[in-house]
Amino acid sequence: METQANKSTARPSLVVVGNGMAGMRTVEELLKLAPDLYDITVFGAEPHGNYNRIMLSPVLAGDKSIDDIMLNPRAWYDDNGITLHAGDPVVHIDRRQRTVHAKSGLTVQYDRLLLATGSTPFIIPVPGHQLPGVIAFRDIQDVDAMLQAARTHRHAVVIGGGLLGLEAANGLMRQGMDVTVVHVTDALMNQQLDKPAAALLKKALEDKGLRFLLNAHTEEIVGPDRVTAVRFKDGSSIPADLVVMTAGVRPNIALAKAAGLHCERAIIVDDTLQTYDPRVYAVGECVQHRKATFGLVAPIWDQARVCGAHLAGAGHRRYVQQATATKLKVTGVDLYSAGDFIGGDDTEDLIVRDPRRGVYKRLVLRGTRLVGAVLYGDVKDGPWYFDLIQSGRDISSFRRELPFGQAMCQQAA
Repeated sequence: METQANKSTARPSLVVVGNGMAGMRTVEELLKLAPDLYDITVFGAEPHGNYNRIMLSPVLAGDKSIDDIMLNPRAWYDDNGITLHAGDPVVHIDRRQRTVHAKSGLTVQYDRLLLATGSTPFIIPVPGHQLPGVIAFRDIQDVDAMLQAARTHRHAVVIGGGLLGLEAANGLMRQGMDVTVVHVTDALMNQQLDKPAAALLKKALEDKGLRFLLNAHTEEIVGPDRVTAVRFKDGSSIPADLVVMTAGVRPNIALAKAAGLHCERAIIVDDTLQTYDPRVYAVGECVQHRKATFGLVAPIWDQARVCGAHLAGAGHRRYVQQATATKLKVTGVDLYSAGDFIGGDDTEDLIVRDPRRGVYKRLVLRGTRLVGAVLYGDVKDGPWYFDLIQSGRDISSFRRELPFGQAMCQQAA
């Protein structure tokens, strides 16, 4: 067993488990405040520096290279005196001895531990899900596998009609494959869009060449030694040389649970991002704060600021969950949603449809306040609507002009 000695006995040791966006953003925040406070050691499962996982879709589509999406290349770690063990994941944490044990056999002692283990793709456990040609869309290796398949095969099936699935489908289509998106509900992106906006999106993507099967329940992935087809509960099937699973993610908590940290759906943290063990912090998709888990960048950046400050000894900050808006560009189509955009018996809708321009707006009102918005095609007023939702401002004086945007409302008010 190899043991890494601390680089300086005078400085406490910070070990970071996870070399992704959340962990490294926290380290960056720490370095701004206290660059020389810790000896920092980082373990990552992938053999790379830290890259922008959100930008994997443009890499798949051929618009960017891996070098283009690197956030912290290896030189950054060297420049900041950080020891990086890339491609050597931590497999065990001993909280009593305050050590982490990596796959290679390396053991490192910590004074503070930061868990940033992210999430793992949910692979639907149907027969055939382990066949070659069935993959997730999570990391550089997955993108490489998709690009290789596109060179040698024709039929791709993407299971999951959320944002990630649509981006995977677009990228594979750009690489020359025939792509069918399979979705279990009757509307694409049902977490971000109402049904009329989802229908507009489906039509726009069909016009680009994608195919969709909605209300489709996958029953089996078929193939003798590699996937050849996907079969559904109604008995129908479609050919498939590649199946990409984008049916959601699960917080990656196996390491934390095995170490005896308190977990529910994810690792429980308080307002300082500390776990129940005050020496151990956690950030990102692996954490649960006041019953909520997180997948968007904005709240995770907020977590990184708070956690970095506490690690630096500037412990006056607290993490407060904020309402978030979703601004997306799906294969050239602009979308924006915020707040309670579904509404209910006590709400009313203001709707604008302009099919020729490809514009749809739905604003949800409760009394004299805006509580939700869905914008399709024209999203420039999205942040203004979001401010109205957050502030709870009375919109009575410009209610009639509200669907036509900020400029018109300012004239009316």
